[in-house]
Amino acid sequence: MTASSTLYVCTTCRGADPAAADQPRAGARLLAALEGADVTVVGVECLSNCTRSCSAAVAAPGKWTYVIGNLDPERHAADLLAFARQHGAHETGLPVWRERPEYIRKNTIARVPPMPIKELS
Repeated sequence: MTASSTLYVCTTCRGADPAAADQPRAGARLLAALEGADVTVVGVECLSNCTRSCSAAVAAPGKWTYVIGNLDPERHAADLLAFARQHGAHETGLPVWRERPEYIRKNTIARVPPMPIKELS
């Protein structure tokens, strides 16, 4: 059985077209767009990807982690969810590149190797 993936969304991201001061930031809007998803979604304060924000990361224990940028909350939430599902279904978190949503393929910022899982003694 593979580990479920968690989708981390940067809630401080302003995005390419920052909202007015009285409007929620792009990251907060993306988090809201993902409410009720069938994957675990967690808001985080910063993914340090400000030049390519709005950003999210997909991770799971023992799997590769992906950071994805240039996300538009209104246009890319479905692609992000589809990728998180693919990531969760793959044993090592490396879904087939061509099967990933095109926008995700073109806007993956980083792929980070899994941390070793130490067994409890």
